[in-house]
Amino acid sequence: MKLAMSWNEWADFDATGLAELIRNGEITPKEAAQQVASGVEALNPEVNGVIEVFEDVVDNPMKDGMDPDGVFAGVPFMVKDLGPALKGRLQEMGSLLMRGNRAEADSFLTKQFRQAGLNIIGRTTTPEFGLTSSAENPDVYITRNPWNLDYTTLGSSAGTAASVAAGIIPMAHATDGGGSIRIPAGVNGNIGLKPSRGVFSLAPGGSDLMSVVSHQGGHTRTIRDAAAFVDNCRGGAPGEFMPYWMPSEPYTEQIKRDPGKLRIAVSHEWGDYRSTPHIVAELERTAEFLEGLGHHVEWVKPDVDLHDAYEAQTQAYIMNFAQTIAEKLEQKGLERPPEGLVEPMCIRVWEEGRFASYSERAKMQGLFNATSRRMGSFFQDWDIILTPTMAKPTPLIGTTEYLTISDNPSVHDWFKNLWSIFSYTPIANICGLPGISLPMAELENGLPLGMHALASQGNDGLLLQLGAQIERALDGKWNHGRKPGVHVTEIKSAHGQGV
Repeated sequence: MKLAMSWNEWADFDATGLAELIRNGEITPKEAAQQVASGVEALNPEVNGVIEVFEDVVDNPMKDGMDPDGVFAGVPFMVKDLGPALKGRLQEMGSLLMRGNRAEADSFLTKQFRQAGLNIIGRTTTPEFGLTSSAENPDVYITRNPWNLDYTTLGSSAGTAASVAAGIIPMAHATDGGGSIRIPAGVNGNIGLKPSRGVFSLAPGGSDLMSVVSHQGGHTRTIRDAAAFVDNCRGGAPGEFMPYWMPSEPYTEQIKRDPGKLRIAVSHEWGDYRSTPHIVAELERTAEFLEGLGHHVEWVKPDVDLHDAYEAQTQAYIMNFAQTIAEKLEQKGLERPPEGLVEPMCIRVWEEGRFASYSERAKMQGLFNATSRRMGSFFQDWDIILTPTMAKPTPLIGTTEYLTISDNPSVHDWFKNLWSIFSYTPIANICGLPGISLPMAELENGLPLGMHALASQGNDGLLLQLGAQIERALDGKWNHGRKPGVHVTEIKSAHGQGV
């Protein structure tokens, strides 16, 4: 296959830049899709982030209803194999139980993607039902970090993280129930924005009332792509339980201006959890950098009962995932999850949560409410909370303690262990806050380390403004200007030559 451009040229374009090329007639949507398909063919055997490329859509980008006049003008896009459904396409949710499952209709967000001009050409890997921290069941697939293949991408937006980081695709869909956009963005060197509650719709199968911790979003390599993605895909479907708000000014305009002097609270001590010394040092360096941009930076912890927050998040996960698994069993006429087709910790979560009472759920919601009110009060005095994206270094492939193939007999102990590494992200899901992971730091072994910023609900634009200010100050050189070892620029091909 002849490529429309060299891989070095391809790697220089974000989605916004690629859309401009397409609008100017310098490349067609089909040629862009073929370039992505070639990147998948070359690199996916190593990173294993893409489950399927839709060859029929690569050949005919208009086939499924993509609007070529949308802002992204036919830019290739992939969806995580969990979340918005694509009519007639497989959606297997990282589970052997769901093999062969096909969606009967597009989700509302799928239509928003296509209306924005995104050409959905494939699906990316996720752990089973998105519950665990990494797409790493040898019986399904193992997704590897393109910076070092011995390490995990984490998750649950695993394949999206690997594919964007490796330069295969400039932007892809992700979901976040406790950090699943931001955590893999942080360890793969991507930008990962989890928007506020009331931005992206979960219709028709869910809502911000039913699926209170679940959020949709994506991974990008530039702030302007993140801003344009939210601007053009946001909005509620008919019958939402709560209003879907719109900013007074599009984010793509807001990010052209620096924010004013921000009050930034910095911390790594959350409840019982602390970062490792090296990660603390990287946080300190980031805080000094932001101070150098003119912001007021102070080390202060939110006045929140974080023990209650983790308890609420654990209960939400147990109840919500038990319900998800129960629904899939009912669809298949099964009374319990079959061993061998559902991973051990998912079975234990189902057993723990399937008989949860209304009073237990009401207690959880009460903890959500108390946490959200306390965080809201904290944001009366502070604009931004800055933490690392993770408290511990990226695990090696095969670190089963964080996986749903773990043999830990205790669901609660397993979750407590998860929070010890993913300490800072879940509170955004509890409170509906926007959070972003920015690729500003690195671990001792050279792997990327995200820095994580939170803002008050609805202040997504402020996070993007801060991100854009940082991006300009870095001259666009996220990850200190480095690229992962497995990257499209290493593909041995040149402009006009076959892969």
